[in-house]
Amino acid sequence: MNRARGYVSPTGARAWGAHVVTAQAAPQRGIAGSTPWLVALGVFAGAALGIAGYAMVYAEGFSYLSAEPKVCANCHIMQAQYDSWQKASHHHVAVCNDCHLPRGFVGQYYAKARNGFNHAKAYTLQDFDEPIAIKAFNSDIVQDNCLACHRDLVHDAVQARGPAQEASCVHCHAGAGHGERAGLGGPRT
Repeated sequence: MNRARGYVSPTGARAWGAHVVTAQAAPQRGIAGSTPWLVALGVFAGAALGIAGYAMVYAEGFSYLSAEPKVCANCHIMQAQYDSWQKASHHHVAVCNDCHLPRGFVGQYYAKARNGFNHAKAYTLQDFDEPIAIKAFNSDIVQDNCLACHRDLVHDAVQARGPAQEASCVHCHAGAGHGERAGLGGPRT
């Protein structure tokens, strides 16, 4: 008997020392006994993907990859903001993404993903402010975009105060993007 290679009998059994393994027992190794767990995992993953897919279709999820302003009104709570933007001074020069998303591909899609998750969670759990209010992360983006477009007009005022004491543009110009605050959300003053 050659111990390095083992011995194969005419019946298909292999022998290494005193241990004999038959060809019928070999498939029992590895994931044997875990079939119920694999089935349960498959059912769970399938259900999760099905629910996520249904939610993406129902909520028109892929539309959020565009820059179309009407997308922002997919959620009924944003209808007032969309309507007021159509009557505001920036309607002809800026869409929602111009003010509410950072410049650059990575920053835009990071903000869209972060806001999309937060908005979906808030809507699902019904734990959003009414009227809606801009959060600090998004307020900083709006401020940066105001300055990016209007830097030539406000450069001296911003430089005189410095970034630490910079006044929020929407503090004085609250109606620029969405018109007058007629029941709209925004920072409480």
